[in-house]
Amino acid sequence: MWVYHARRLFSDAPVHFDAAVRILVPQIAENQHAFPVTIDARALGTVQRILLFADLNPIPLAIDYTPGPLAQPFVATRIKLDQRTPVRAAVQTGDGVWHVAGEWVDAAGGGCSAPPVSRVKGDWADHLGELHGRAWPGADDTRLRIAVRHPMDTGLVENIPAYNLETLTIADAGGAVLTRMAMHGSVAEDPVFTLLLKGHQSAYAVTARDTSGLEFKGIIPGEGVSSPRTPS
Repeated sequence: MWVYHARRLFSDAPVHFDAAVRILVPQIAENQHAFPVTIDARALGTVQRILLFADLNPIPLAIDYTPGPLAQPFVATRIKLDQRTPVRAAVQTGDGVWHVAGEWVDAAGGGCSAPPVSRVKGDWADHLGELHGRAWPGADDTRLRIAVRHPMDTGLVENIPAYNLETLTIADAGGAVLTRMAMHGSVAEDPVFTLLLKGHQSAYAVTARDTSGLEFKGIIPGEGVSSPRTPS
């Protein structure tokens, strides 16, 4: 599927397989419903976009991350895997070149075609949009972790239509956008994202929007204090 995905995602842009892109994954998916992936492209310098995709998933593309000028090219999250597949990171630099790295991952399968836990329990609507996060300021950067309660339905389970978060935006306390991300149903249920933002902010305003047009908003304090679970 590489040729197909490369043509669809990169069009005629140049593509290089590059060890400067680090993709950190377990070799075996212990839980195909929530498989951890970390992408670190800081060695490339300024980056325009980061794509995370799995070649053989029915929904290959998981996230399309656009780091703003105050964001490091780093992202960690969890995705679903439907079978043994390459999991890849593609990073576009300012010159338009795509830098790609990937790993083969063994998976039992069914991550995209099984109902989420919250659907089985029946309590998904009670917690829809609850947002929790925390910021850890470092010497030069801030590590920001964001979790949003959402079933992230793929549409591949009988009688459950596709329904997922589609955008995540982070702004500073004054409303200036720091970074944004588009996502798809192959991101794991109750998405969790870890990002690195340059410098320190007094607060981070998080807005998530789903495919039904619902928006969920919350404020994460910038001083290492956990935010309350605040859907809106």
